[in-house]
Amino acid sequence: MLSTADNTMTDGPAAFVQSALFARTFSEGMALVEETAGYLDGEGRDAAKGLGREEALAYASASMRLTTQLMQIASWLLVIRAVREGEMSLGEAAEKKYRVEGSAEMSMRENAEILPERLAGLIEASRRLYAQIVRLDKDLFAAGEKELSQTDAAGQQRALLRAFSHTG
Repeated sequence: MLSTADNTMTDGPAAFVQSALFARTFSEGMALVEETAGYLDGEGRDAAKGLGREEALAYASASMRLTTQLMQIASWLLVIRAVREGEMSLGEAAEKKYRVEGSAEMSMRENAEILPERLAGLIEASRRLYAQIVRLDKDLFAAGEKELSQTDAAGQQRALLRAFSHTG
């Protein structure tokens, strides 16, 4: 589990959802979405007009992958916020359709040198945030799965069997 100054991940999923760490991550993610949208609609659009064929193709591909990754980030953050606000249970949020996976992480570093500097910076910021969210997702739902397995009837029976199987 992640170890943070406020121990939110070691205190369990409910603590993380209500934590300052989540609030900061949510603010950072939404700010990055907004900044990227502003760039792609303004300065980025202007920058793309002056690119050569290879650079324009790399720009289009990178901006589409960046937008996709930011949509995944925003979606995850909004699901966790829904849990925070009591609109969704942690169990519902743990469904596969709401999870993020590390395998989807973008690998655009090979084109970074031909992309406009600001776009490359946004891609790197998104990559770092996505990696952080993948770690949070794994820690959050691994803890949630452990909590659920200890509270369901079968989990309680397993705990009892373990407890009594060691006595002679």
